[in-house]
Amino acid sequence: MTTYLEEQALPQSVSRKGRESILSPYTQGIDDLLTEDSYQATWLFERVKALGYPGGYDTVRRYVQSVKAKQTRLAYIRFETEPGRQAQMDWGDFQRSEPDGRTSNVYLFILLLGYSRAMYAEFVRRCTLESFMDSHIRAFHYLGGTPAEILYDNMKNVVSKRSGGRVDFNVEFLYVAHHYQFQPVACPPYSPWVKGKVERPIHSIRERFWRGYRFDSLERANCDLFAWLNGTANQRRHGTHQQPVQVRWQQELEHLGSRPETDYDTSVKVFRTVYRDCQVSYNGNRYVVPHRVVGKKILLKIKNGTIRFYDDQELLVTYHEPQAKGGSIGMPGLSEKLLRDITQRCRKYPRGKGKATRGFSTGSLFPQVAYRSLSEYERVAQGGGGRWTK
Repeated sequence: MTTYLEEQALPQSVSRKGRESILSPYTQGIDDLLTEDSYQATWLFERVKALGYPGGYDTVRRYVQSVKAKQTRLAYIRFETEPGRQAQMDWGDFQRSEPDGRTSNVYLFILLLGYSRAMYAEFVRRCTLESFMDSHIRAFHYLGGTPAEILYDNMKNVVSKRSGGRVDFNVEFLYVAHHYQFQPVACPPYSPWVKGKVERPIHSIRERFWRGYRFDSLERANCDLFAWLNGTANQRRHGTHQQPVQVRWQQELEHLGSRPETDYDTSVKVFRTVYRDCQVSYNGNRYVVPHRVVGKKILLKIKNGTIRFYDDQELLVTYHEPQAKGGSIGMPGLSEKLLRDITQRCRKYPRGKGKATRGFSTGSLFPQVAYRSLSEYERVAQGGGGRWTK
């Protein structure tokens, strides 16, 4: 300090150059690869290690995560305010108390338009593919159309498999997306900010609708939730765009895609081969179908406890699926129709072939024979007696 006072000068700060990361010589190559595809950090680590990178895996992993986060945020911001461009979908689980004191869950489906923040929501008992698709259809009716794309988590109803940057979508759900002309988009794993618009309304429903709500039935809860959507949620002034949601919704309607003339058939669809006894096996029961499709593979459509049987586009028969298993279910009149059809076919045969088909026309497949005592058979076997004439 004495030296500084004698020289009548203040000490000068010396700037030190930041320490360069040992990964710096390789970051440009990592950036280039990540623009091609969403490669995993483990794969990229092996690549830079082969090029001479002397550091550890964690440094590479942190850098790759930061690059992917920036890419995702940029893509998210680019579509945020475009009307009709994007919607976001999510599930929420809500706990309720049973009369016997136990607790169980119901699940909330919610679909929210990104531009206006108008939303549709409903409760379902299970997050099945069937309820998932049905809820989409009701959402499109309520919101007045379909957006160009919908964002999803990597749920099994949407994504069948994910490998690196490749996403394999559920085939049945792709049919729904094609029918309503929207593009499903799977969010990157562990990126909660991408669907931030739809996650906040779930919290709002939990706090402003569900807390203190007395649950009686699923139907009643959905009726009350629908009234809350119309009277509260879609009437509020939104904190981001500072406009009433209803006003922005009306502006967005003209940008939404139009709904098709007919809704997609969300029935569970399976194929079964018809047995020789005119029956089809499904879910522990056997069902009688018309005999003309014996040996053919026919289509079963199952929806809300009803099974419809089709041969191509022809509806063969409809049954209600029973609760019990191991039964045989047939429609009255099918057996009689089978017998009439066989009889009519037999009458068309030429006279010379009548004896060969007499069992069909008489209703019996067993020939009529004469009955004799055993002594006559023994006499013929020993060489006695003449030939039978009857």
